[in-house]
Amino acid sequence: MNTVTNSALAARDLRHVWHPCTQMKDHERLPPIAVRRAQGVWIEDFDGRRYLDAISSWWVNLFGHAHPGINAAVSAQLQQFEHVMLAGFTHEPAIALAEELARIAPPGLTRCFYADNGSSAIEVALKMSFHFWQNRGRRRKRRFVTLSNSYHGETLGALAVGNVELYKHTYAPLLMDVLTVPSPDCYERESGESWADCSRRRFALMEAALERHADDVAAVIVEPLVQCAGGMRMYDPIYLSLLRSACNRFGVHLIADEVAVGFGRTGTMFACEQAGISPDFLCLSKGLTGGYLPLSAVLTGDDVYGAFYDEYQAQRAFLHSHSYTGNALACAAARATLGIFAGAPVLEDNRRLAAHLAERLAPLAAHPHVAEVRQTGLIAAVEFVRDRSTREPWPWQERRGLIVHRHALERGVLLRPLGNVVYFMPPYVITPAEIDLMVQVAAEGIERACA
Repeated sequence: MNTVTNSALAARDLRHVWHPCTQMKDHERLPPIAVRRAQGVWIEDFDGRRYLDAISSWWVNLFGHAHPGINAAVSAQLQQFEHVMLAGFTHEPAIALAEELARIAPPGLTRCFYADNGSSAIEVALKMSFHFWQNRGRRRKRRFVTLSNSYHGETLGALAVGNVELYKHTYAPLLMDVLTVPSPDCYERESGESWADCSRRRFALMEAALERHADDVAAVIVEPLVQCAGGMRMYDPIYLSLLRSACNRFGVHLIADEVAVGFGRTGTMFACEQAGISPDFLCLSKGLTGGYLPLSAVLTGDDVYGAFYDEYQAQRAFLHSHSYTGNALACAAARATLGIFAGAPVLEDNRRLAAHLAERLAPLAAHPHVAEVRQTGLIAAVEFVRDRSTREPWPWQERRGLIVHRHALERGVLLRPLGNVVYFMPPYVITPAEIDLMVQVAAEGIERACA
C-alpha cells in the first residue's frame, strides 16, 4: 500500500497548482506543506507534524478548525439544498443571516448585499457609491479617497483604492485614478505624541482633501483602526469620529472595510463601534463564515437602497451579481458563527486573551532590533528593524521575515510575516499556553533574523 507523504503531495501539487501571493520558485527550497487534518488552532500534515495556526489561515478562522457547531450547521443545510440563485429566488439562510447582520451592525445599516469574497465586497461598495450619486444627478462625484499604506483587495477596483506598492505597482496602468491622503498610522507619530494626538493631527490632511475635492468625490474608503496588509499599522478611533463628521459635512460616503478587522478582532464586534460611528457602507467577509466558506456582505442604509428603487424603465437598478451570491451553505456557516457570539461571552474572553498576549509581548519592546510592539484587540505586531534608534528597516531584498517564517515552521507554529513585521491574529479558541508558545517562537525567529 502506498503511503501518502508531504513530499509526494508537494510533487503532485507543483506539477499543476499555482499558489496565491507566492513566487513559485521559492517552493524549490520550501515545498508546500500538505494538510491532512485540522482541529482547533492546530493544523497537521501528512508526516504527522502539527502547526499552531497563529494567523487564522489568512485571518478567516475565528473559532478553530473543524468546529462541531459550524460543521453541524453546514451538514444540516447540505441535506436540504446546496445552492440556488438569489435572483428571483430566496431562502431562509440568506434571509436570517441578513436579519442578524442588520441587528448587530452599527445603527442604520439595514440592507445587505451579498458577494463572494472581500475584494468583491469592496467592488460592490465602490460601484454602489458611484451609482448612488449618478442616480441622484451628482454626476461629477466619481472619485475615491483612500489612505496611504491601505489595502482593500486585488481585483482592479479594490487594487486601485489600495496603496501598498507591492500589490499595485505592476497593474498601475489598468487602475482608475484615486486621491491618496497620508495615513493616520501611529508608527509615524512624533516623539511624545499619543496615538490620539497623532491621529487627530493627521486628520487635518484628510479634511483639507475633502474640502478641496468634495464635489468630485463619491466616497472615502478606510480600514478601521488597523491597516492589516500594510504591516498591521494602527491608529486611534478619534480619526474615524472626525472622518464621519467630515463626510457628513462635505456630502461624501464613508466606506468601512472591515473584511479583516470585523467580528471581534479589535475587541468589539466591529471596529467602527470604538468610534461610535456608522459608515455608509460596511464591507464584511473573512471571519463572517468562521473560515469555512467564501462569503461577503455589504451593509448599507435605506437612503442608498432608495436611490436604486424605481420602475424598471427608469433603469436605476444596481448592476452587480455573482453566481454564488447568498450561497446557502456559506450562509449556514455564517449563521452558526454568529450563533457562537450570541451564546458565549466571546468578546469578553477575547479581551482576556488580548491582555495575556500583551503581557507576553511586552519584553520584546526592549529588543535592540525592535522598533515597536503594537496591538489592537487580538491583532498584535512586532516591527523589527536594522537600527532601533533611527528605525532604519532591513532591506526587503534580504527577506528576513522569511527567516522567521521558516524557524516558526520548524518549531510547529504558522507565522507569515509581512516583510519585517511579525504579526499575530490567532483563532479565538487559543489558550494562554498556546499564546506563550506562539510568542516564544516568534521571539526566537526575530533573534535569528537579526543575527
